[in-house]
Amino acid sequence: MITITEAAAARVQEILASRDTPCHGVRLGTSTKGCNGLSYTVEYVDQINPTDEKIEDRGITLFIDALSVIYLIGSEMDYKDEKFQSGFTFSNPNEKGRCGCGESFHV
Repeated sequence: MITITEAAAARVQEILASRDTPCHGVRLGTSTKGCNGLSYTVEYVDQINPTDEKIEDRGITLFIDALSVIYLIGSEMDYKDEKFQSGFTFSNPNEKGRCGCGESFHV
């Protein structure tokens, strides 16, 4: 459904290890936002939602919001640490376009 790069898995592990409260993993989803319609969301999973898709890969547990699965099939989650910007990035074959600032996309 979605692939996770080594860099993304390592960063998720770092974030989870530094958290005071243990959690089940991270949830990936989409929300309505920005000028192009959808944006990616990543959040802690303190309570498991039984409708989420669960992926265990590279030592992390990733939950995919059930409403977002259709938009994320075939995507790759990566982590980039560059000179002026760092964060999770997504390569999504379902995207038909992005806004100029890169904050949102449409399918």
